[in-house]
Amino acid sequence: MITCYLRYVIDPYKSAEFEQYAKMWIPLVNRLGGIHHGYFLPHEGANNIGIALFSFPSLAAYEEYRTKIRQDTECQAAFQYAEETRCIMSYERSFMQPVFA
Repeated sequence: MITCYLRYVIDPYKSAEFEQYAKMWIPLVNRLGGIHHGYFLPHEGANNIGIALFSFPSLAAYEEYRTKIRQDTECQAAFQYAEETRCIMSYERSFMQPVFA
């Protein structure tokens, strides 16, 4: 299993728009073969950092997902929403291997 860790720098004045963006993506990732572990929005501390975590069985499965989202109309609408609202200033992506008990 591989977990994608996304760290977003968001516009703190557009946190509601970022939350809407997050709610758009959770079912999309799940529908396209992943397991979404949720988005984490600012609460205390930095007011401009958001996190998302989602997993796929393998890096190859994640790459298949990346191919699918380019052709999926709902995914494209989510990308367009973020672009139109400009709620995301930047992001970085890392891949982690989870460890369970």
